[in-house]
Amino acid sequence: MVILREGICPGATAQLIKALKEQNVKTVVDLVSADIEDLAQRCSISYKTLVAVRRVLLAQYSPFPSNAADLYEELLGSTAILSTGNQSLDKLLDSGLYTGELTEFVGAPGSGKTQVCLSLAVNVVCALKQKVLYVDTTGGLSSARLLQLIQSQVDSLEEQSEALQRIEVVRVFEVYRLLEVLQDLRATSTCQVTGARGSVKALVLDSATAVLSPILGGQQMDGDQLCGPGRWRRGEARPGMHVELRPQHPHPPPAWS
Repeated sequence: MVILREGICPGATAQLIKALKEQNVKTVVDLVSADIEDLAQRCSISYKTLVAVRRVLLAQYSPFPSNAADLYEELLGSTAILSTGNQSLDKLLDSGLYTGELTEFVGAPGSGKTQVCLSLAVNVVCALKQKVLYVDTTGGLSSARLLQLIQSQVDSLEEQSEALQRIEVVRVFEVYRLLEVLQDLRATSTCQVTGARGSVKALVLDSATAVLSPILGGQQMDGDQLCGPGRWRRGEARPGMHVELRPQHPHPPPAWS
């Protein structure tokens, strides 16, 4: 419970606080719940002065009421759906990847996991004009392939250059360095610092297996992880989806008799 004191807000002078306490009004709750007109007469204080102080205290110490409709509008405004660049995959993911959620793609080598990562990054930088943090843990990121995908969406050389600049690539080859990168992004997003990573829309990790397998001591299924950090201010991503990708066979498998 907040005690009334001199300087607690503009207008809260020593004389006003003393007069209120003489009428047994000692806390913010006492003041905001009192009959202001009656209190002004008993304290011999201007009614307008008391109303102004009361409004400031309400703004400082009282939560503003909200309804379900307002909360839903806030959710819509803070959540985005990012296309993977593949309509069939978007349909499987219920329209695409949701910011604030973690989505993991796993599959055998050659099943298209890196292609999904590249397509997502290109869609974000070209269609949304937003930045992407691409964490490469295998050294296999191809800038030529990245440029090829960008060229398929934009024709202007200037726009292609701007799109490439929106993709920040960080090469990480051990798990502790990966944790440092993720912690740095989390701190930057939480503090809302304006900078190279201040407006990162999506984080692409290609792949988690490369840095985790050595410390897990076993063979792990190759996989990549993608996360849209729309709500990183909370410090963590919500649980998302686990999607397994399988390579397409050039010929159908033989029928078993």
